[in-house]
Amino acid sequence: MKKKLLAGLFVLALMVSCNKDKEILDSLSSYNLEMQSKGYHFGDTILLPESVTKESESISISFGGKETDQLIVDPEFFTLGDNAVTFVIKKKNGELLQQDATINVFAKNPEAQLSYSIIKEYPHDTRNFTQGFQLEGNTIYESDGQHGSSKIIKYELGTTEPKASTPQPNDVFSEGATIIGNKVYQLTWQNKKGFIYNKADLKLISEFPYPNMMGEGWGLTYDGKNLIASDGTKNIYFLDVNDPSKIVRYISVAGNTQAYDQLNELEYHNGYIYANVWQKPFILKINPANGEVAGKLDLSEIAAKHTTGNDDVLNGIAFKGDNMLITGKNWPLIYEISVK
Repeated sequence: MKKKLLAGLFVLALMVSCNKDKEILDSLSSYNLEMQSKGYHFGDTILLPESVTKESESISISFGGKETDQLIVDPEFFTLGDNAVTFVIKKKNGELLQQDATINVFAKNPEAQLSYSIIKEYPHDTRNFTQGFQLEGNTIYESDGQHGSSKIIKYELGTTEPKASTPQPNDVFSEGATIIGNKVYQLTWQNKKGFIYNKADLKLISEFPYPNMMGEGWGLTYDGKNLIASDGTKNIYFLDVNDPSKIVRYISVAGNTQAYDQLNELEYHNGYIYANVWQKPFILKINPANGEVAGKLDLSEIAAKHTTGNDDVLNGIAFKGDNMLITGKNWPLIYEISVK
């Protein structure tokens, strides 16, 4: 009889413990879901519910091979945008509970809403699936994508006839491109390599592999020191110009209320990175120091004139003095706009 009583008490204690564990995890889950949409800013304290903390001896956060028991959104630990983490709760009886969560970190300052006026329009070849786009002098250097028709071309602004053109093999999907001195650097989408050309005649000089951290190649620009690349995620990578397979550093991109991924064609101008977002009719102005979106340029009115599906979208940023040139994939026009 005594053994049965002890067994019953054990089962009861186990049920109470399991119910308590469920209560802790459910409370933590509800908190995480609420904060996932609300988001944090750097310096914020992660204020977990009392129902979690009162049952815990310690709480830590595991993320990307690191772990901290400081429940503060520290830029040394977190990046802007979404951070996939695991909360590790050590109960007062020594047992461990774990729960996965997403901690979204947003920029502290709201992004400026930029405006524009159209200065001039230029022709653009509708056969060009624009991936990379830059202007030097009066010459456009354009990287065009699609398997079987990818190429790098150059032509005078105001015309559409290439002065030089180099096609890619059929298995290559060309992506972003940029100019450094007398060379043009070009990315490929999924081939894990880039190309370097002679700027004068676009003859291929060499190839380079991507860093392992970059899954794909999307946008490319140059800040006078490093190559700057995107790979379709929230990250922008600064690459060693002498060895583009090496990452110098990287940033993650977010605005005041949301994170951004699918960062596509890039352009660096006057201390900021400008980025298209794939299939979105706006351009982001990004602080290269920390990834915060400083401004947002809504080009919906222009994009609506040319976008009929998922492919013929806004994509292409260059600068003509302080004016911006924009175009899109298979668009008939390049627009020169003044941005305010």
